[in-house]
Amino acid sequence: MSEPVRLIKKYPNRRLYDTKTSAYITLGDVKELVLKYEGFKVLDAKTAEDLTRSILLQIILEEETGGVPLFSCELLSGFIRFYGSASQNMLGRYLENNMRTFIEFQQKLQEQTRNVYGSDASHIQADFWNQFLNFQQPAMQNVMSTYMDQSKKMFQSMQDQLQTQTRSMFTGFPTADKEDK
Repeated sequence: MSEPVRLIKKYPNRRLYDTKTSAYITLGDVKELVLKYEGFKVLDAKTAEDLTRSILLQIILEEETGGVPLFSCELLSGFIRFYGSASQNMLGRYLENNMRTFIEFQQKLQEQTRNVYGSDASHIQADFWNQFLNFQQPAMQNVMSTYMDQSKKMFQSMQDQLQTQTRSMFTGFPTADKEDK
């Protein structure tokens, strides 16, 4: 049986209270829960409003301002442009699926490393991983480029099908083309 979701309450003074440990915690502690894949939910102590997304965004903001950013200005601008558009939900699902795929790839890579070097792969230096990733980067770029090309073709095909279906649904209605003639 799985553990119940850990409940964290956020009080008006902006403090976070972990009901499991009966102690106040920091955003750093919440980040540790994320890194350990522990399920949790942050609720407003007064209104019981779910604040989990807000807290996760705060952690991302701290990470982005604290060191080498993960998101470029161009990428962030692109995200902003999707808000309110018809494609907003589709982009969210697309990013989730790609993140899941990336995590699975990373886990398989770590598993293969453990199989080759044993359960204690700590003797592999970060330098080795940098060399490996530099070697793999062109191959990964090619794989991602092919994937993006296929995604574009699939998306275009979906758009074409939608247009065809829409036209067939409205064949009996007058269009601007017919009225102009």
